[in-house]
Amino acid sequence: MAYSVGFDRQKYIEMQSEHISKRREEIGGKLYLEMGGKLFDDHHASRVLPGFTPDNKIAMLERIKDEVEIVVCVAAPDLVRQKVRADLGITYEDEVLRLIDVFRERGFLVENVVITQYEAGAEQADMLRDKLERLGLTVLLHRVIPGYPNDIPRIVSEDGFGRNEYVQTSRDVVVMTAPGPGSGKLATCLSQVYQDNQRGTKAGYAKFETFPIWNLPLEHPVNLAYEAATVDLDDINVIDQYHLAAYGEQVSSYNRDIEVFPLLKALLKEATGTEPYQSPTDMGVNMAGYCISDDVACRYAAEQEIIRRFLIAQVDFRRGDVDEQVPVRAANVMRKAGLTVADRPVVAPALEVAEATGNPGAALELPDGTIVTGKTSDLLGPSAAVLLNALKKLADIADEVHLLSPDAIEPIQRLKTQYLGSRNPRLHTDEVLIALSTSAAEDDNARLALEQLQSLRGCDAHITTILGSVDEGIFRSLGVLATTEPQYWRKALYHRR
Repeated sequence: MAYSVGFDRQKYIEMQSEHISKRREEIGGKLYLEMGGKLFDDHHASRVLPGFTPDNKIAMLERIKDEVEIVVCVAAPDLVRQKVRADLGITYEDEVLRLIDVFRERGFLVENVVITQYEAGAEQADMLRDKLERLGLTVLLHRVIPGYPNDIPRIVSEDGFGRNEYVQTSRDVVVMTAPGPGSGKLATCLSQVYQDNQRGTKAGYAKFETFPIWNLPLEHPVNLAYEAATVDLDDINVIDQYHLAAYGEQVSSYNRDIEVFPLLKALLKEATGTEPYQSPTDMGVNMAGYCISDDVACRYAAEQEIIRRFLIAQVDFRRGDVDEQVPVRAANVMRKAGLTVADRPVVAPALEVAEATGNPGAALELPDGTIVTGKTSDLLGPSAAVLLNALKKLADIADEVHLLSPDAIEPIQRLKTQYLGSRNPRLHTDEVLIALSTSAAEDDNARLALEQLQSLRGCDAHITTILGSVDEGIFRSLGVLATTEPQYWRKALYHRR
């Protein structure tokens, strides 16, 4: 299926920023806004809502930048075990620094970092605190509260939230974000709401989380794609029973929000003396569901994401990165959506190449729906071959034209095998792109092919063998949504990532 936009980005930016400002006005004081998911680099949203850009949320906040201050939370236990952000391959400690840099580059006020769940002896947390303070940031410690979240009288007291170091903020909308889930954003918001109200400053809480989209049905592929993306957490989309009871309206939520709502409602009442929300949906400010411009396009994009997540779960299990329940849950989501792997257009052509040649094959779907394939040869691996073939097709270069001659490839192979100790003489995608770049100075075809690299963003690909880190990274950098079969080319126990 040819790529088609299904989400109105500009409408979303306008509606979402206005809605956040309206919520703050309703509170009549400070709004502590818990940001679920990624504030930027939200590639999941951009995949299932074509037209939603990875920076959509930050672009939306830019509309009300003068009202907004950002606070970054990070959990001490995540620092101690040096937790890594999987999609970027960097530690949470480094991600805190990266987040602050990105926010400041976009003109946002970021002065405070909160280290949550802190306990004495957390050396990594202490080191990060010292480092951030040397860089001019204010670092606050929020300690573990015994009985959290159930012992409400203790939590909402001077022995609970009152013991936390208070975050001095200067803006009316305080966005709480973090490197990943479980970073203590909610507890930090509630702590600030309690302390502000104790100081005579009116303050309230709201949550901004894109998925599941509350005004889409549970079984809508966009919401099912969220389930597929969180199979490692065992999240399940459910009807918001509290919203149904309060308003007679059936809306979508997910299990963790439903489970925590009674406690959260009680905590807010204890902290503020009011009951502002009757349901988890009430707490949210998400307007994404109103900005879907083409439901068919979004359904298709979400269905493809569900299949991708299933294939990824299988590979993760084959690598030993997840337990057996993860691919089982992913398969269950596939069944809910009525999908099979055969519904991913690039899978069958890749398998056909592999069957015909006896070696790994690859297939890539271009933006217009055309599928190109690549096979393993003495010179190229399947990923490199399909990449070159895709660029030739996009640049309207004849099949018989060689973008890279064997004479250009051979010296690279010799370097790899004779001097760098590689067992595999075939060129990877990065080596092919470097060779193509050097050829572009004198070869018009190579130059035209390189100019088409940006056209690959958002394209689907499938390879019949698990990729190494190099090819995986190149596809990610190019924005190609690559999946693989859950098997290695070589029969061995050890495989390099």
